[in-house]
Amino acid sequence: MTPTLRRLVSPLAVVLAVSLAGGAGASSVERVPTPGSSGIGDPYFPQDGNGGIDVQRYDVRDRYALASKRLRGNTRITLRTTQDLSSFNLDFLLGVRKVTVDGVRAKHARPGKHELRITPASPLTTGDTVTVVVSYAGRPARHRYEGEGNWLADRREAVTMNEPHMAPWWFPSNDHPRDKALMDIRVTVPRGKEVIANGRLVEKVSRKATTTWHWRADEPMTTYLAFFAAGDFRIDRGTHRGLPWLVAASKALPKRALRSSMRQLRRSPGIVRALEADLGAYPFSVTGGLVTSLDPGFALENQTRPTYPPLNQGSTSLLVHELAHQWFGDDVAVDQWEDIWLNEGAATFMEVRYAETHGDRSGAEWLQEQYAAADSSLWRSPVFDPGKDDIFSGAVYVRGGMTLQALRNRIGEEAFWAVLRTWLDQKAGGNGSSEEFEALAAQLSGQDLGGFFQAWLRDRSKPARTVANGLL
Repeated sequence: MTPTLRRLVSPLAVVLAVSLAGGAGASSVERVPTPGSSGIGDPYFPQDGNGGIDVQRYDVRDRYALASKRLRGNTRITLRTTQDLSSFNLDFLLGVRKVTVDGVRAKHARPGKHELRITPASPLTTGDTVTVVVSYAGRPARHRYEGEGNWLADRREAVTMNEPHMAPWWFPSNDHPRDKALMDIRVTVPRGKEVIANGRLVEKVSRKATTTWHWRADEPMTTYLAFFAAGDFRIDRGTHRGLPWLVAASKALPKRALRSSMRQLRRSPGIVRALEADLGAYPFSVTGGLVTSLDPGFALENQTRPTYPPLNQGSTSLLVHELAHQWFGDDVAVDQWEDIWLNEGAATFMEVRYAETHGDRSGAEWLQEQYAAADSSLWRSPVFDPGKDDIFSGAVYVRGGMTLQALRNRIGEEAFWAVLRTWLDQKAGGNGSSEEFEALAAQLSGQDLGGFFQAWLRDRSKPARTVANGLL
């Protein structure tokens, strides 16, 4: 190429390059940060959870005064953005004093009593990992959400246990089972009082008037399963076949109830090992339980350490139910609350299975007894998508458990246990829906189970006594 040609070509190349660059810029779409949604998309509870964020870790640092029932603290939230955000929401009920994002003061507002909207000083881009610190104070007992007043406390004791909502009363969160995160819980109480929470005790720091208890969960959990109990507790701990355990019961219980509750709680690691024979390895690094002197009216499957009312010799089924939830509900959480039968039906079925393997009637006999004895109300309520007011109805538990035993009858022992174990293995640490479970059962059994699940989970009538429905 000669110099003359080079002089002729170079200006043309420059013009072409500028033209192409301009064209590319004109055709690209500028990304404009937008507010994250105020809900994760659950039709039962539209404000639960939030859009645009995925929480990685909570570091909760609360101080609780038992006498006044006042709580104050701050929570450090490590989250990753899933969209370009001008603002995002957290679920929280108490008054907020200050918010920072990566150490920079952020604006905050309350578009509703359950929603905390945070506007960072600079917009966030997709994939950012940031630390949000929320400082707050208030009296949790004064707050309600979705008709629930969930703070359980008197002047001697407090326990944060409830479902489907509990976290918003004591720490800001992305409050839906779809967003699991690691959890550190530090609670400061008057010196001489104990705090029990999820996981393992990292440290206990005593000062002149207070003690701070620091607990850490080694595996991610959904927010309603996080808890703390503050008060006076008898505590016992040990290791059973390699599994560390810690149990506690309130000293405010009558002496006989305290002794009985501790005796039953100590059975927890043995029950876990028995459940492993059917379900595979226990999914967490520690186990245990706690009995409160307060009157919750229920037990709850708090991750690694279920919470209970007073226990006695007749509490075996209750212990089995909550410990079975460590697999069904805790390790594998629901995708949406309409899928709740996967938690409660499975835990009910495992009660029956445990009894069967410990000298009681078989699961098949239990199914026939329930089928014959159940009144019409059991069949009027569907098990899948029961409606938000009926997620804890008897049908979800009993008919849900019957569904699994009927499935066992229908597809046979080998295929049935393969379905449960494969489900737990494939969904470990995550979430699952009823449709996904139904598809897996059909796949592994090689059978068309559409009519079976329609009859057991969705129809508002009693399933026909047929082989196809697992009843003959």
